[in-house]
Amino acid sequence: MSTVRQRISDNADKAETEDNKNAPKEEEEETPEGLDLSGSLLPQATDQTSEVLDSALKTLPPRWRNWIVRGIFSLVMIFSFFFLIYLGPLALMLLILVIQLKCFNEIITIGYVVYRSHDLPWFRTLSWYFLFASDYFLYGENIIDRFGLLLSRDDFLEPFVKYHRFISMCLYMAGLMGFVFSLVKKHYLQQFTLFGWTHVTLLIVVTQSHFITNNIFEGLIWFFMSTSLIICNDIWAYIFGFFFGKTPLIKLSPKKTWEGFIGGAFATLIYGIIGSYILMQYDYFVCPAEYSPELGSVSMQCDPRPRVFTLQEYNLPQTIKNIFFLFGIPKTTYWTYPFFFHCIVFSLFASVIGPFGGFFASGFKRAFKIKDFGDTIPGHGGLMDRFDCQLLMGTFVYVYILCFIRAPNPNKLLQHVMMLKPEEQLDFYTKLTNELMKRGILGQ
Repeated sequence: MSTVRQRISDNADKAETEDNKNAPKEEEEETPEGLDLSGSLLPQATDQTSEVLDSALKTLPPRWRNWIVRGIFSLVMIFSFFFLIYLGPLALMLLILVIQLKCFNEIITIGYVVYRSHDLPWFRTLSWYFLFASDYFLYGENIIDRFGLLLSRDDFLEPFVKYHRFISMCLYMAGLMGFVFSLVKKHYLQQFTLFGWTHVTLLIVVTQSHFITNNIFEGLIWFFMSTSLIICNDIWAYIFGFFFGKTPLIKLSPKKTWEGFIGGAFATLIYGIIGSYILMQYDYFVCPAEYSPELGSVSMQCDPRPRVFTLQEYNLPQTIKNIFFLFGIPKTTYWTYPFFFHCIVFSLFASVIGPFGGFFASGFKRAFKIKDFGDTIPGHGGLMDRFDCQLLMGTFVYVYILCFIRAPNPNKLLQHVMMLKPEEQLDFYTKLTNELMKRGILGQ
């Protein structure tokens, strides 16, 4: 009897094993954590360039080959940057827009690959639509703030100026409704995850590029110095780290060293002082770009200059005064440009805090096991690989200007007054005249 039972049990186990083999396997849910995208369709940076340059460098060790390729394309980017500075604010604004589009594409592409979203209905279209709606609002705010009077004189553009924010809200609501209509029952989690991915990308890329555009119109020196300080720090940190680096700085970026970090900081501080002094001599850099009602066009001239770019007298610290007194030096004050102090702050931020934008991006890439965001620039990677620190720096400078620099601008106030109706302009004139008389600024 026990033998029969054993045979029945063995047959049942064998049948169960066969059923398990024939049963369809359940797909394991894939999560971003630990996901390896290194073999995916995401393009990665290489040192491949033109055939002539590749043949000239083929005998070099990989380390030196990468150094030369990075150097060549760094110089190309630097000279292109100087050329666009020469073209003026509008050309730089277009440059920021192009870079923003490419950075958005690089980050969103990772989301597509991670969540296998190629089959999700309308998601790619909706992602770019939200980008368009965000750009319409933010860039529109910039343009209207600077050139609203000029635009409102055109009958076709006047409604877009007057109702800009309402139109922007309608555009976003249309995108939100489109997303709701695109929801598919079996893809709810993936669709809402990518909806959040898109909005975080908009916050990181679009909003911060909007701040950089604001810096451009405040005066090219604010944009040029903040951008070039990051470039200077990046180049010199790489050079010091390449030749002298021995002590690792942070695990997220194994190639970063303390020697490169400190050497880059000193070089950036020196460059900040010298570069700011040179640029302050030219109205082209220090004057904000704005519409001048008197000239009837966009102007980059200012008289008088902003106070931050004119020599000011400051009292020496008491300790310094005491030391001078011991040596019989009667000096108690000194003259300098206020912008020097601001540029020292920018240099320290670019050297100490700015690299954390790169560390953040390194952590992001390591989470998905990819080396670069793309392969746009040989030896460097994607545009996001080069502009991660720039976004952080641009945001800091924008907030810094708002808190410590910006003052009421007569030209902007005049623009707002000129956009009023004639009877409102007269009412404003009367109120302003009465107020100035009360304060004794105007005679009766």
